[in-house]
Amino acid sequence: MIRYTSKLFNSNSIRSFTTNNNSKIGQIIGSIGVGKLNHVAIAVPNLKESMDLYRNVLGADVSEPADQIEHGVTTVFVGLENTKIELLYPLGDKSPIEKFLQKNPAGGIHHICLEVDDIYKAVDTLLKENVKIIDPKPKIGAHGKPVVFLHPKSMNGVLVELEQK
Repeated sequence: MIRYTSKLFNSNSIRSFTTNNNSKIGQIIGSIGVGKLNHVAIAVPNLKESMDLYRNVLGADVSEPADQIEHGVTTVFVGLENTKIELLYPLGDKSPIEKFLQKNPAGGIHHICLEVDDIYKAVDTLLKENVKIIDPKPKIGAHGKPVVFLHPKSMNGVLVELEQK
């Protein structure tokens, strides 16, 4: 068994878990420096309606839309007390969100984003452990920091974004 304990970034709380040595992800989790949940991304079919829902109905702080041309999306961030929600809307003909919305017309959870201490070390470690990375060359994400996406086949069916702290 591997026991992993870490003090959260800018937090006084301690988190810990125990995992079986046979778990590939469990064996490397401490070595890549996973930090807090940065955001949960939701693909939306109507950005204005979604912004209005979070701002006017739920009373959340909602950013202005920002086009992420390299990623083929328009993003809006909804600020919450302990994390963020990222609303994703298709941008351009080759948007991965357009394809997602074709399969899920009402929208839905697209990915989660976890912070890491060193994105380049994390990529090297994950590649050595045969964890599938969609593109191992980090790109600049919506927060102006390097990001990579881990393939759902390696992450229990969930698309996971890693973002440099």
